[in-house]
Amino acid sequence: MRRIVSLLAVALLAASCGGGRTPKPAAAPALPRVFLPAIPPASLAAGERAEWLKHHYWDRFDFADTLFIAEVDTAQMVEAYARYIALLSDAPTDGAPMDSLMRRASASRPMLDYFAWLGAEVLHDPNSPLRNDEFYIPVLRAVLAAPWYDEYERLAPACELKTAMQNRIGERANDLRYTLASGASGTLYGIRAEYVLLFINNPGCPMCREIREAISASPMLSEMIERGRLKVLALYPDEDLAEWHAYRDRIPAAWINGYDAGCVVRATDSYDLTAIPSLYLLDSDKRVLVKDSTDVPQIEETIDRRS
Repeated sequence: MRRIVSLLAVALLAASCGGGRTPKPAAAPALPRVFLPAIPPASLAAGERAEWLKHHYWDRFDFADTLFIAEVDTAQMVEAYARYIALLSDAPTDGAPMDSLMRRASASRPMLDYFAWLGAEVLHDPNSPLRNDEFYIPVLRAVLAAPWYDEYERLAPACELKTAMQNRIGERANDLRYTLASGASGTLYGIRAEYVLLFINNPGCPMCREIREAISASPMLSEMIERGRLKVLALYPDEDLAEWHAYRDRIPAAWINGYDAGCVVRATDSYDLTAIPSLYLLDSDKRVLVKDSTDVPQIEETIDRRS
């Protein structure tokens, strides 16, 4: 609104300096269009409204109106999409609502392009707090199933889908081999504990330091580590071992601190290294409980729910 007021002020000032003729009113810039989600029936309780919105949130959106997505307020649309994802996040492995949305968004290439972009911004961006591969998989599948893209345009979503399908929540994590400073090595599956926390990190990374300190400062996690219920594997996935050796004394002695000799994880894409740091919480059978997170409280809450 401030931008519109400023534009009008400039137009009026220019007109007033133009001489004695009566200035014509300046045309106000068109306001961007906005999307309004469906409104739940007033008779529903709060919990029922949330469940209703999971299935009806987009009922007022015209998926045939490609002009709308050209004129919509982009920031408002991203926020509306994020609110929808937040509604789904109480069931983070249920991709059915997203699959339904993407079928509707596949009405045309412009519409599919737009919703694929929204998905990438909210569900795939490393900095998004709502990042979720289970919700992003239906987005990628919709793009790959559409008839409008050639083989080159399919390369990136096909690669992203392959990565997203790795280490899914509820499934067993990919095994990996780590090497210690002594030269000895071990495997992820060889670690015996009720829980294993895989911490993929880089020396000198500020967020890696914050996560390391948050784990160490957690009374719950510290007690579990002390009792042997939780083992932390800090894995360095890159090749500059001089940097890793210089930094390794900062990793707590109770943790397993290793590197990936030969950068096998990166070469095989067995874990998503798009953004580091990354936390994976696994149970005793190495099934994924938390995937690709940077949220230590989420690790605590997940363990607490299972207690």
